Amino acid sequence: MLSGVSRKASTEFSFLLAIPVMMAVSGYDLLKHYDEFLDANLTAFAVGFVVAFIVAYITIKLFIVFLQRFTFVAFGIYRIIFGIILLMVL
Repeated sequence: MLSGVSRKASTEFSFLLAIPVMMAVSGYDLLKHYDEFLDANLTAFAVGFVVAFIVAYITIKLFIVFLQRFTFVAFGIYRIIFGIILLMVL
């Protein structure tokens, strides 16, 4: 955003950067627990995968629409205040 890129473009780019990492972690977890997948579990796994994909897709689209209208200023202020409080408590 400091280089003149729009909020929408930078958000889409950050989500695209996350895809390889999420795929690698998911693949590692599948290989680690491959012996736990039975025929009955595969159906639940497939349904969960499809539902999670659809919900994530809709959420990302809505988030991008949100970012086109609003900024993260209030969220940033909240996080700074929360961080200061957390540092004082710990």
